[in-house]
Amino acid sequence: MKALQDLDIFVRTVDSGSLSATARALDLTPAATSAALKRLEAELGVPLFVRSTRNLRLTQHGEIFLAQCRPALEALQQVSQQLATGEQALRGMLRLSAPSDLGRNVLLPWLNEFQDKHPQVDIRLQLSDSLANVYSDPVDAAFRYGKPPDSNLVALPLATSHRRVLCASPAYLERHGAPATPHELTGHDCLCFMLNDEVHDRWRFSRGYDTPEFTVRGRSVNVSNDGDAVRRWALLGKGIAYKSFLDVADDLANGRLLALCTDWTTEAAPLFLVMPGRRQLTPLVRSLRDFVVARTAALGVA
Repeated sequence: MKALQDLDIFVRTVDSGSLSATARALDLTPAATSAALKRLEAELGVPLFVRSTRNLRLTQHGEIFLAQCRPALEALQQVSQQLATGEQALRGMLRLSAPSDLGRNVLLPWLNEFQDKHPQVDIRLQLSDSLANVYSDPVDAAFRYGKPPDSNLVALPLATSHRRVLCASPAYLERHGAPATPHELTGHDCLCFMLNDEVHDRWRFSRGYDTPEFTVRGRSVNVSNDGDAVRRWALLGKGIAYKSFLDVADDLANGRLLALCTDWTTEAAPLFLVMPGRRQLTPLVRSLRDFVVARTAALGVA
């Protein structure tokens, strides 16, 4: 497995920025690690590093090779370990991006459980309601509501029937009453999400297949660019929120929030795991995807 070791030396050297550090980590001599990199460059026919007495940095060819090499190496290491041990053990690093509310309140406990099952898996989790650029950001995959418009992306379905839910706390409903129809939202305090300075205060509904979809614009009292802040306002009784069901599933199950206008159909919010290409679809990513699908199905979302 000399070629696999050469790839490992290349990635480790990039991460550490030092040939000597890589040599120490792998219990090799600096000359051996240097020879591995030179061997790899000779096979590719391009320089991967710009070397000086004090500095070691990637060339443009090296950056391109690294982007493809890292996920491929992780996949090869997983297969190699499985063949060597006869076990289906998963190992490696998962670099993920997710919306703030989904990440904190739903995915984080699930990822902890996933790591309990696979203790050799490390996780790097970025939480932001701004959409991650899976081409340029340091992530392997991103959780997203709504299928991405870019057809070049790989979008694995996690919960295609998932929808938003209109909800409020018992305290708010006791003070203001519950709207009988979505049209009555114009007279209620509404808690809205904002993305890129655009306030999402136009909430869509329909009723049956023969009723066209319509939009209701509520009275925005509180607005945040953090979805979890909107949820927390709802829990405090500040108003009515229009949230993705998964984000508030536990609150609904425990009565902290109550679903409203449940005989009306709300906006679809299918959940996908998005990545730039098939190369990122490693056994580790596939296993995570199957794990999350099972968890969403347990909540009644398929």
